[in-house]
Amino acid sequence: MSRELISKTANKSIYRDGDKIYKEFVEGFPKDEVFNEAFINSRVEAILGQYVPKVLSVECIDGKWTMVREYIDGETLEELIKKNSDKKEEYLSQMLDLQLKLHNYQAPKLRQIKDKMKRQINELNGIDEGTRFDLLSKLAATPLHRKLCHGDFRPSNIIVDNDGNYHIIDWVHATKGNASADIARTYLILALSDQESADWYLKNFCERTKTSIDYVQNWLPLVAAAQLTKHREEEQALLERWTSICDYT
Repeated sequence: MSRELISKTANKSIYRDGDKIYKEFVEGFPKDEVFNEAFINSRVEAILGQYVPKVLSVECIDGKWTMVREYIDGETLEELIKKNSDKKEEYLSQMLDLQLKLHNYQAPKLRQIKDKMKRQINELNGIDEGTRFDLLSKLAATPLHRKLCHGDFRPSNIIVDNDGNYHIIDWVHATKGNASADIARTYLILALSDQESADWYLKNFCERTKTSIDYVQNWLPLVAAAQLTKHREEEQALLERWTSICDYT
């Protein structure tokens, strides 16, 4: 294959080869996690259709598990915002439109976001048992919803093609659950690099859906605790601060 490296992290490398994207995981990466990601993507394809680049295959190439999906020719929303900073709010508004559209769909075959968060909080090291108890109690008290939640909805996971159509990638964290939990997750992601954009996004979500800001903020300690399980040093201080705040009202 004549492949072009697009991005690389500790666990995976993303390549383009013609009209295909190869998501190549490092040698020894759990096989079940690769197939689970492909399974989730396939489930979401059935729900959203054209908004989701299709998974074409899962292969073992040179001893490395690789997920192959269709290539979308375009730019990420993150790239567009960087190139056109004067249009940032316009792009964020389009991003919010898209996320609200996702929340209109039910996702009965995906796992429940509350179950995922419970497991993550129980596995989290570095917090005292009192904080863990408070987080689990807060999580148990949240209502049970079944809306489609992306789980990592950010500008870099949205591709705008040459015709202006939007495509959403990286569905590995997708669940069914509460829309406000998904928005809280996006707020936290944005706040890690741009607090102004995060505040704008939360404010406009609440205004458009007539949701209390306090209601969304009550999810922040939970999504922060879940994000801490990824052990990203550059995020640690902010996430620990959010996790330690257990009541906003």
